[in-house]
Amino acid sequence: MKRKALLGIGAAAALLLSGCALGGGESTDDSGGSAQGPVTLTFQSLAYQDSTVAATKEIVDAWNADNPDIQIKLTQGTWDNVHDQLVTQFQGGTAPDIIHDESSDIMGFAEQGYLADIDQYLSEDVRNAVSQDVWNTVTTADGKVVAAPTLLQTYVVFANTDAFKAAGIEVPSGDQLTWDDLRAAAKKLATGGKFGIGWGLKQPTAAIMNTALGFDGTFFETKEDGSATIHVGDGEVAVPEKIHAMAYQDSSLDPVTLTQSGTDVLPGFLSGKYGMYVGGNFLAQQITEAAQPGFNWTVLPPLAGSAGPVQAANPQTMSVSAQSKAPEQAAKFIDYFMNAENQAKLAQGDWLIPASAPARDAVAEQTKDIPVWEPILKTGDDLKGAPFQKAKNYPQWKDQYATPALQQYFANSISVDDLKKQLTDGWQSLG
Repeated sequence: MKRKALLGIGAAAALLLSGCALGGGESTDDSGGSAQGPVTLTFQSLAYQDSTVAATKEIVDAWNADNPDIQIKLTQGTWDNVHDQLVTQFQGGTAPDIIHDESSDIMGFAEQGYLADIDQYLSEDVRNAVSQDVWNTVTTADGKVVAAPTLLQTYVVFANTDAFKAAGIEVPSGDQLTWDDLRAAAKKLATGGKFGIGWGLKQPTAAIMNTALGFDGTFFETKEDGSATIHVGDGEVAVPEKIHAMAYQDSSLDPVTLTQSGTDVLPGFLSGKYGMYVGGNFLAQQITEAAQPGFNWTVLPPLAGSAGPVQAANPQTMSVSAQSKAPEQAAKFIDYFMNAENQAKLAQGDWLIPASAPARDAVAEQTKDIPVWEPILKTGDDLKGAPFQKAKNYPQWKDQYATPALQQYFANSISVDDLKKQLTDGWQSLG
């Protein structure tokens, strides 16, 4: 899901002034794993939707009430600049004890030794609740588990069911929606000055990398040490080409939306300008809050390419800083944070999919009277790890090369061959 304020520095300074090292531990045992005596640990959360912020605070408050010797101090970060913020914090020795991020961003930090191995501190219940494919996204080449995977984002198609009815189109159903069927529906919906689709792709790389797996587009061959070679072939650019074709050949996708964020495009969907709206499943929360009474919408079946409805499993994560003086206590909080009740609460706040199977079951049961939850959860059935998640230079390539190149392509200012070249040359320039 999806980075520049130095919120952790102030928290660290306050703790240092109180005579405790960052993390509050007064002393540690010989292994450096468990502080002796009461500790106060900083937890930098990236939750931003009101419902999820409230759920996170509720979880922290409940923990603090039951654990007087391990107190959690909640601080706020932002998805917009979390990578740069963590770079500054790690280099300055001010990193929070407990770090909220995502798997594709943390592996470079893990390779540099900034994240603790928390495997030994996690309970069997937590380990068994998450599939091995997802655990692999937070496990280093030498077997260190550097995070617990929490929530998963997928890219879904939201549909205005009244627009489909007005156009005489049946709302797609079933196990999957092919890109060709999406394009055909978009063409039929694009009438009367309206577009079939709005898709906010101002920051396009995550969406493209995640959905490329549906066409066997892997982009990278990654080695155990995180080094990788790049290959940008037909599968890797299949999704960008389909988006480009809908915008510039069919005029069924509003090209202006390709320069906007998802939240910028949402009002057009809610006002009927677009019959469909593509974005992260978390946007369902904003639709429920912003839609006018009588606005009828649903989520269509998972988008499927030639390899099926496959997307990358790029979970949000909870890590422990290797600089923390109390990693065992920090991991205990993470273990608590990962229980099914807490994950189900957070998932519903953000309309995301829990990595934990018991939490997914809980969400399904608790939302059975809300029909759009079923297709959202369905999109989590075919998630798998992707090579880019282990490529240690991925965050830099994403920001410096992939995003500008995709933006130019979606602005119709370069060709698909130019796109391939820029993506390839950019990666190779990083050495």
